[in-house]
Amino acid sequence: MPISFPVSIRTHAFRFGPQKRVYYPQVEQMQNQQLQHLINQSIVHQTQSLISLQVGNMPTTVKEMLGYYEIKNNQRQVLSLTQSNYIYHDKAAHGMTFIRSLTFDLKRGRRCVLKDLFKPGSDYEKRLSALIHEQIKERNIELISEFTTISPNQDFYIADKTLVIYFQLYDMTPYVFGFPMFPISVYDIQDIIDEDGPLGRMATND
Repeated sequence: MPISFPVSIRTHAFRFGPQKRVYYPQVEQMQNQQLQHLINQSIVHQTQSLISLQVGNMPTTVKEMLGYYEIKNNQRQVLSLTQSNYIYHDKAAHGMTFIRSLTFDLKRGRRCVLKDLFKPGSDYEKRLSALIHEQIKERNIELISEFTTISPNQDFYIADKTLVIYFQLYDMTPYVFGFPMFPISVYDIQDIIDEDGPLGRMATND
């Protein structure tokens, strides 16, 4: 496998006041300027969507907002990141946070949704859901509603040789549990992943 250097990333910010700041990444110095534009526009759009989701129709009650990001993978021509947004409204019982993620296949020059990581026709929803059921049982996770299956476009990110499926607050567990995260090794799903895609590249030992 040819050497692929990490993407250069710089932090930018939207500032709405002393307690209202949202930090987000932008990639730079890519040879493929069209792909760089796609990535940066996708990040800005997601940043703005998170802000809109949090503020809703009550902008005057916002007392605090903090948005930040984490680069989960920046190797083997795969860029995967998460963006979180915390907000506290005046007189609310507690703040609320949402997490969203983006994964890009730099080799193919596109953003990936969950199905793009797997071979066409593979029943990835059923397979991943079964592995999540196992983890719920093994980790004795308290649920507020029965888990049946992931959605076709379930939230995820890639971190080295791991696919992490995650859910929002209140989706399946009490608020105090935090975000339910389910790490799945690429080797546990190696038979259904697209060998030329992001997970296939993560699974190689080159």
